[in-house]
Amino acid sequence: MLAERCVRLLDVAAAGLMLADQEGRLRVTASSTERVKLLELFELQNDEGPCLDCFAEGASVAEGELGEPHARSRWPRFAAEAHAAGFRSVVALPLRWRDETIGALNMFSACPQPLQPAEHRLGQALADVATIGLLQERNLRRRELLAQQLQTALNSRVIIEQATGVLAERKKVDVETAFQLLRSTARARQERLSDCARRLVLGEASPLAPWQVPGAAIEESQAILPDWAADSREAR
Repeated sequence: MLAERCVRLLDVAAAGLMLADQEGRLRVTASSTERVKLLELFELQNDEGPCLDCFAEGASVAEGELGEPHARSRWPRFAAEAHAAGFRSVVALPLRWRDETIGALNMFSACPQPLQPAEHRLGQALADVATIGLLQERNLRRRELLAQQLQTALNSRVIIEQATGVLAERKKVDVETAFQLLRSTARARQERLSDCARRLVLGEASPLAPWQVPGAAIEESQAILPDWAADSREAR
């Protein structure tokens, strides 16, 4: 949408957008034409071009007369490819908020000169609005992910406490010993503590890792709370 709006509002022939992934590498995200998409992929593959410079510097980059020696010396492969595609000038604007640059906006023109100052300011304003929207969306996703992780951790804690209480009551041991017994079992079975606890609470018998509790030696082949599981089945 940003690339298409730039073409409609500014004196440019085409536009493309690159955004950084989680590892900080640029990826082609949008383009107004298939020709620009291929050109931006060419830019990434050859590791040279205005978008890459703009993203690295966090500042706008402009170049006119892509067929001239100055542009060819700056980006030998990209300038030749862009000129062959029918473009004579290019402007790259950063998607930047404070010290964070998340991408760059490439705008290509068939005219030999880059954007006029007023058009340049409008293009940067569009890029700034897009940056704020993208950052807000990312922050929202991060908050949602954090909330999910916290809820999962809370659910796991609850089920572990329930299983510990069941073990403590059925094996006649204190809570700390019951928790150590549960953890030892999970390690022996190479499964997560919460999964082991959940199976116990649901009444599923499972082999118990060797663990000594006061007054009894628990054998490795013994099931966790077989008496409790039986009680649960009878109750159902």
